[in-house]
Amino acid sequence: MSAMAVAQRMTAQEYLADPNETVRSELVEGAVIVHGPGLPHQRALRDIWRVLDAWTLAGPGRGEVTFPIDVLIDERNVFAPDLLWYAEKRIPNAPHRPYPLPDLAIEARSPSTWRYDIGAKKSAYERNGLPELWLVDTSADEILVFRRSASASPSFDVSLELGRDDALSSPLLPGFTLALGALFDR
Repeated sequence: MSAMAVAQRMTAQEYLADPNETVRSELVEGAVIVHGPGLPHQRALRDIWRVLDAWTLAGPGRGEVTFPIDVLIDERNVFAPDLLWYAEKRIPNAPHRPYPLPDLAIEARSPSTWRYDIGAKKSAYERNGLPELWLVDTSADEILVFRRSASASPSFDVSLELGRDDALSSPLLPGFTLALGALFDR
């Protein structure tokens, strides 16, 4: 299924007022983007979730990883990252959407939405203070990592391009390692 932008622009408040939560969609720069992920996308996310969830459960204070939930970015953007991780002290306790910006957002490539992930969504995440973003490119067998070297950094000032021979780690996740060869060998 390809992404479909709805012609009418709307605000985050209008988007969040819609009770229809059964369709996978996001608000990107005021446009509703409807999409359905493919199998490579889902496999990569499943494998990342397994490793990240095991890491969170292996010790106290390691936060929480979750599947897509609506995250209010700003007045024109409500994203549902493919995977989100919240640090222990920032785990949301609100029962309903929207949720706050996570500490780590993970977006996996879908042919229909990659241009938004690498473009408008990356820019909005950066502009609104996301500490770290992983863009999983299942076509190129690589993960693009964007992070801030310090919480006060005004923008992503560290960028990494990691391939199948690399291992992914993060200063946000002490002791976490993801071998990318295993991830991309499917």
